[in-house]
Amino acid sequence: MTLRSKVVLYLVAVHLLVAALAVYLLRQHRPWLLAVEALLVVSVVVGVRVFQAIFGPLQLIRTGIQFLRDSEFTTRFREVGQPELDELTRVYNKMSDRLREERIRALEQYYFISQIIQASPLGILIFDFDDRISVANPAAARMLQTPAAQLAGKKLNELENRFAGELAAVTPGESKFLSLDGARRVLCRKSSFLDRGFPRTFLMMEELTEELRRAERAAYEKIIRLMSHEVNNSVGASSSLLQSCLHYSEQLRDEDRRDFENALQVAMLRNQHLNSFMKSYADVIRLPRPELRPCDVRQLLEDLAVLLKPECRERRIQWAWDAAEAPDPLPMDKNQMEQVFINVLRNAIEAIGQDGTITVKMGRKPGRGFVAIEDTGHGIRPEARAHLFTPFFSTKENGRGIGLTMVREILTQHGFQFSLDSAPGGPTEFTVRF
Repeated sequence: MTLRSKVVLYLVAVHLLVAALAVYLLRQHRPWLLAVEALLVVSVVVGVRVFQAIFGPLQLIRTGIQFLRDSEFTTRFREVGQPELDELTRVYNKMSDRLREERIRALEQYYFISQIIQASPLGILIFDFDDRISVANPAAARMLQTPAAQLAGKKLNELENRFAGELAAVTPGESKFLSLDGARRVLCRKSSFLDRGFPRTFLMMEELTEELRRAERAAYEKIIRLMSHEVNNSVGASSSLLQSCLHYSEQLRDEDRRDFENALQVAMLRNQHLNSFMKSYADVIRLPRPELRPCDVRQLLEDLAVLLKPECRERRIQWAWDAAEAPDPLPMDKNQMEQVFINVLRNAIEAIGQDGTITVKMGRKPGRGFVAIEDTGHGIRPEARAHLFTPFFSTKENGRGIGLTMVREILTQHGFQFSLDSAPGGPTEFTVRF
């Protein structure tokens, strides 16, 4: 039984007792009837006042609780002149105002942070309690090559994307460089935050391709200049001395002269090879700005196919062309782009080794022309993927690690996008987007 019911029952019992007393007095002492009736009226009025005084604040509290339960913080109670009730009203109104202000501030901060996340050049993924993507900003969607709406509610390892699989392996608190499209470098950081007392995680992906390229270029330019200076000084002086020594061959006996001249020729030939070796590195840092002229990319690749045909025939490598829509003639430096495609095609030939196919694809994707060169080699090893386009890194036994570096520099100066990637054990594809 509630307090209200108990009070109502008590008042009814008291007034029934007074009513019974009035009936008794009506029979025994009629003059007292008016006094008892007056007492009954006063008792009813006092009872109603007492009832209101007791349950008015309780009703206010009940109404306030319902407003709080409904998150209704805009309603205010008016003071009615009762000190206790007015004090309760002031406390409630102050609390409601504070909660309303806090909610408005929280909403403003939420919308502000949401705008920052959406506009941020950093890729941001926020996960729910089950490690499913709840928020993916446009930058993250571009990196994962999937619309943001299709990312929502999925786990990273559920996406058919190699980059997403590598992201799933990043642990909270870890920062890690990952390769994107083989040519781009992305710094990924995974952290956690508390939501309603439980931990949730988020990923931040910052592309540092250009920053790393500039830092690498500054470093290897300094090294190459230093090496070139020292080698050229030494080789030039030694070659001059060796050439001078040849003049003394006439003074030797006939049986010694031939060995003497052969030894000097071998030494001078090694100097020439060393000069050529250093020149190949120096060419990377002395790469001139491209001279842009309209160039037919298909014709350029067909000419290179003719150039490489004898080697491909010897290795039993077939050529296939998938060029339903070749790109229109584009402004580019033909000589430099020949270097790019020669490097890529020779890498494809060496990756295949014997008995395979090189497929040249051309076309247009969302308004942009592209050329892709695919080979049926063994693909890119996982440990080498993160080092593609890194200066002086090579997977070849006698490689110098400058081929892809030069390719990167030429394509970057042209403003062309490019990628190099392969599925594990599958074909490798180098793509240039104009």
